Amino acid sequence: MDNEKRQNEIDEAASSLIANAEETTGYKSINAQKTAQTEEKTDGKIFQKFKIKDIVFLAIMAACMLVTGAVMPIVGSIPVFAIVQVCLGLQFSVFPTIGMMKVRKPGALLFMSLCCGVLFAFMFFPMFICIMICALVAEGLTLLIFRGYQKDGACLFAGAIYFPITLPIVSPLTTWWYSITGKDAGSIVFAGVTNLWVAIGMSAAVVVICIIGAIVGVLISRELKKAGVLKK
Repeated sequence: MDNEKRQNEIDEAASSLIANAEETTGYKSINAQKTAQTEEKTDGKIFQKFKIKDIVFLAIMAACMLVTGAVMPIVGSIPVFAIVQVCLGLQFSVFPTIGMMKVRKPGALLFMSLCCGVLFAFMFFPMFICIMICALVAEGLTLLIFRGYQKDGACLFAGAIYFPITLPIVSPLTTWWYSITGKDAGSIVFAGVTNLWVAIGMSAAVVVICIIGAIVGVLISRELKKAGVLKK
């Protein structure tokens, strides 16, 4: 027992001496400064490598989008323009925004879209093309305007415009696909588009829903960061 006590006292004394030496020589502060400078340089870069934890978190967000979007096959058959976007707009803006707030790197939205698109490709291939085009356009505009995702406004912007981009490209893509497969898509593609005011009203509803969803995503992310759940 005496030997163990002496050993503990020696260890404590050695730790104190090391700490005093670091403070005296400034070694500890220099190391902290170098670490801060390294992190600052990393944050300043627009394009950064994805870590395993980034990929896992983005995959979880994509899974949340898919699970909450399970109503798509049901509402897809309703002959009303943009009915799918209205029903899925909230979850397809909330979860991507949270993903980008956590992983502030170009390609985050594209990766989440790819995870969702893999399943969409088996359901209806034009959906896969559509969702990837939306991600590319949203990421491109965000990089052009904000030069990255370091600002919360950039994540909000990307999350808000991501899903509404589907509105002008779904019909042309579907028409093109059915022209290749030789099927008549007229009743499916243009259902509800004949009434201009309905199309305008539904499109406006999609934009508003997605903006609200992006704002909710930012607020949720901030609260999770305050709670220490959503760490960088």
